[in-house]
Amino acid sequence: MEWMAWTTPSALFFVGIGCIILTMVCWEIVSPTVASKGFLPIITTRGDRIFISLLSAAFIHLGFIGLTMLPLSVPLTIAIIWLFIVMKWG
Repeated sequence: MEWMAWTTPSALFFVGIGCIILTMVCWEIVSPTVASKGFLPIITTRGDRIFISLLSAAFIHLGFIGLTMLPLSVPLTIAIIWLFIVMKWG
């Protein structure tokens, strides 16, 4: 990774996103998704819900970085809880 001069946190972030995508592909192969409607105002698939969760996590982190001095573990915890809520009931 030295050719891109990445920091360890940014490399871990993109490796994590890659792992999420790989997991979703494997899950889709094993168990094809069925569109459903939960508390979100649209009919979604698993892929839609993971995309919504990732976008939400970005906004949660940006909000915390811009508005508070709390450590990043706080918005990370909130984002992970939000991910599970959206994936389960979204």
